[in-house]
Amino acid sequence: MSGPCYVAVDWGTSSFRLWLINAAGQVLGERRSDEGMIAAFRTGFASVLQSHLDALGIAADLPVVICGMAGARQGWVEAGYIDTPAHLSEVLTHAVVVGGQARDIRILPGIAQRDAKIPDVMRGEETQLLGALGLDAPGEALVCMPGTHSKWVRLRGGTVEHFATFMTGELFSAIARDTILSHAVAGAVEGVDGDAFHSAVAEAFAAPAHSANLLFRVRSRQLLFGGSAQAARETISGTLIGVELAAGLAEREIATSVTLIASGRLQQLYQIALERLSIPVDIVDAEEAVRRGLTGAAAAIWKK
Repeated sequence: MSGPCYVAVDWGTSSFRLWLINAAGQVLGERRSDEGMIAAFRTGFASVLQSHLDALGIAADLPVVICGMAGARQGWVEAGYIDTPAHLSEVLTHAVVVGGQARDIRILPGIAQRDAKIPDVMRGEETQLLGALGLDAPGEALVCMPGTHSKWVRLRGGTVEHFATFMTGELFSAIARDTILSHAVAGAVEGVDGDAFHSAVAEAFAAPAHSANLLFRVRSRQLLFGGSAQAARETISGTLIGVELAAGLAEREIATSVTLIASGRLQQLYQIALERLSIPVDIVDAEEAVRRGLTGAAAAIWKK
């Protein structure tokens, strides 16, 4: 196994993931923490990164490539956006150098949909797209990227033509924590209540305009007919995901499968939801995708 070649970092809003990579793209070491952009803004991005580099004993001349919120306006150095239609190769050629550092540190830009009617931005997801699809993916692709802010992306020949963001994860957290439905989900255990989730997805997908009413039914159903906190939680989740799918799949051509870039519980939920609607799905692990994307970026930047 060859020695270390570069460091790859996925710097989210609330999470930090670092990998030490060799020339073959193999992981030699990794670090994880909750020192995302919010925490690093207070303590200093350079010091957070250096603490993890020191923990792995990484040489002072090893370069670092970063994607995610470290390049946001409130981040370390603003990396800006590539405007749609954006070929993924443009992400590689517009990496921003972090000045004043002893080592070579680059931050990848995001992608912006600079349309006054449907404005949107992504930061970090472009690197997942790069890792999942590559630069020259033929034909058309429809990609679903679940998360706190889920993305639906339409690409053609490696070019991001259009995308839309849905606050599904954030809405679920707010509804379950700060509304009357918090009583309905109190004490919910881990796991998926398949029946409740399936029914909620199907109902919301068929009638997304009724989503506010469908959500209140979680409360009224439990009061009038009983039911577990777990079923209530899965009904809320299924309703929000069903509404998202109704919008995300609205322009899908019949023969087009959905590439689902996800992992963990979100991958499970979205896979179940898509299969419930008889939508063909191809699954790519989200962490593997971002790591492969960073590997491709490093190879392009430093010609390794």
